[in-house]
Amino acid sequence: MLPESPLTTIESRLRYLLPAEMYASMWGNPSVDIMVAVYSHLRTLQRILQDYTSRQISINRLKPGEVKTEWQYGTMMFTDLAGFTRLMEANSAKGEDGAADLLKQITKYFSAMITIISKSGGDLLEFTGDALLVVFPKSDKNDDTIRAVRAGLRMQRAMKEFAEINTSSGIVNLKMRIGIHAGRFLTADIGTPRRMEHVLLGKDVQQAKLTESNGLNERVNLSQKACEQIADQFRFEEGKPGYYLIKDDLTEDELGEYEIAPMGRRMASSVLLTRNKDEVLLQIMDLLNSIEPMASYIPAPVLSLLVESAADRKIPADFPQPTIMFVNFIGLPESADRALPGEETKLAQSFSRVFSLINAAVESRGGVLKKVTYHLSGSDIVIYFGVPNAHTNDEMRAASAAVAIRDVVMNFTAPSIGNIQPEVYCLIGIHSGPTFVAEVGDPRSRREYNVLGDTVNTTARLMSHAQKNQIVISEHIQKAIESKYECESLGEVSLKGKNAPMHLYQLVQQKNKK
Repeated sequence: MLPESPLTTIESRLRYLLPAEMYASMWGNPSVDIMVAVYSHLRTLQRILQDYTSRQISINRLKPGEVKTEWQYGTMMFTDLAGFTRLMEANSAKGEDGAADLLKQITKYFSAMITIISKSGGDLLEFTGDALLVVFPKSDKNDDTIRAVRAGLRMQRAMKEFAEINTSSGIVNLKMRIGIHAGRFLTADIGTPRRMEHVLLGKDVQQAKLTESNGLNERVNLSQKACEQIADQFRFEEGKPGYYLIKDDLTEDELGEYEIAPMGRRMASSVLLTRNKDEVLLQIMDLLNSIEPMASYIPAPVLSLLVESAADRKIPADFPQPTIMFVNFIGLPESADRALPGEETKLAQSFSRVFSLINAAVESRGGVLKKVTYHLSGSDIVIYFGVPNAHTNDEMRAASAAVAIRDVVMNFTAPSIGNIQPEVYCLIGIHSGPTFVAEVGDPRSRREYNVLGDTVNTTARLMSHAQKNQIVISEHIQKAIESKYECESLGEVSLKGKNAPMHLYQLVQQKNKK
């Protein structure tokens, strides 16, 4: 019988955080070199996860599974990038070389924007495709809106570098739209120890998104409330009704220096100065206490990818054709603003139950619940089948998950919030096609594993076309699942951003087994 390894006492904690070969090597009586290698790997993984999570997550270090809510005040910035689809198409024909070239181009863009955001005191909460959600927390100086506007102006000036990108298919122009709104929002950490999510709730989140969507490319658009905060600091002109466009007629001196120094993202980790097994074990456990809270916010397949690629610190970019699902969960998220004091926790716990059941439906079918994000109504849940792990029947898996998710939502009874019991329902869209999959962001700081491209945008539009508890699918999905699922034609439908109408279907139910 082999002697027990010191690491076996924490085996269950290491199981999902070590590469397969390293995990296998720790059994028996591993040498101190192996234990040091485990420590070094975990230290690298800690840094990666700090970059993969927002500052709020990495600093709070909640116990995995701990549901927490907090009302926060500040200024929200939403950005949207125009031209990425054409840039992707210009590179996709070149295969791996094209993916590498596109990654260089998009990394240069994100790095420039993230640097400005960080130096301006913003916290990049999430990437949604090529869009960004940034929060500038309210400070003692009450300058959060000023900092957000200055950051927005700097970002638009930095976009001049991406105005004309030379590709084999010609020149591609990238343009950015920025929306800024000041207000309050409810942050909620929901889920289980296996899978947590940090969400923003409240009408001001939707208003911030509306501010961006009502803006113009190459401009910084403000809501009425944000404009009132900085009316004596900047010049502006009226945009669409209720919105204002900042005039960028400032000199460099008038725009001024960055308001604060860059905010550090990485927490210090201990330096290993011993080769005593017991002391190395203690330092490994200390690292685990830091890693586990952050790891719970990463989908299991993505976490596995990060663990296995930690030594290389690089995930190759690719042009796969995954199946994408968007779920718009409506009713419960909008209840945040009418929650009576103390009801925020009840709201978050209810949302947590639904989220956990939806995640289970996705994971059990081999999919990835990437994130819960903002929407003009409710919250959007973004789901992938086919990345990072592909299957021969990803369309079938997505269809099965969609039916299960619809059942979860339809069988869910929402609690009364603010003396009102909300009507809860969902809208679901499924589509598949070419995408760009890569680790996007700044390689030295904030970044995420992400899926971008027109297929993602089209899926969101299919979801928006759905009615209550309806699953809308593209023709490609219908053909892939028609042997096992009843689908009804919705006819030719014109969607925003599409040159020609798309033939859409609704997924009704699984066919009866004979």
